[in-house]
Amino acid sequence: MEKLDLTKLYKSYYTAKTTPEIVEFDTARFVSIQGSGDPSGDAFAADIQLLYPVAYGVKALCKASGKDFGVPKLEGLWWFDEQQFGNPGIAEAPLKVPRSAWEYRLLIRMPDFVDAAMVASAVDAVVTKKKIPEAANIHYYEMTEGKCVQMLHIGPYADEPASLQKIHDFSQLHKLAKNGLHHEIYLSDFRKTAPAALKTILREPVK
Repeated sequence: MEKLDLTKLYKSYYTAKTTPEIVEFDTARFVSIQGSGDPSGDAFAADIQLLYPVAYGVKALCKASGKDFGVPKLEGLWWFDEQQFGNPGIAEAPLKVPRSAWEYRLLIRMPDFVDAAMVASAVDAVVTKKKIPEAANIHYYEMTEGKCVQMLHIGPYADEPASLQKIHDFSQLHKLAKNGLHHEIYLSDFRKTAPAALKTILREPVK
């Protein structure tokens, strides 16, 4: 059985240049969990650990039906309470909003033949068979970002504001306005990669 490689199937989704560019994306399907707090904290790490058993559970269901795929990269949507912190620009927000105040949605993309029922079945298996009740917080999620400005950030997460400033300047130049949540795709495993070598796609939906 041939294993589907989503990073090749959706190549444009998982690639970016080191300078800002305009891209466009159709509807994508995910397993997802929503949370809040410091991304270096225990709760964030725990949510990542919950997401993968469900993603691999969906993979197992698909493989049993003759449609195997490789589980792709971790992603995250990020936002904060604008009533509390105002509306700083994308480059200023990481500096002005405390890490503990960020909201997030972690995502792992699924093939187009995966649906909500399959994800629910995988969640139930993780909850009941693996005895991980917190996995009940995982759910199926669809997202249509449409037009975006993105670039590849190479280096520590703490240095992202410099890349976000480039995205902001590019958007201003092309008269593009914010139209969705800040999106990051983690091409590198931060547990195994030196900070200077980390590769992260930074993506901002625009209109």
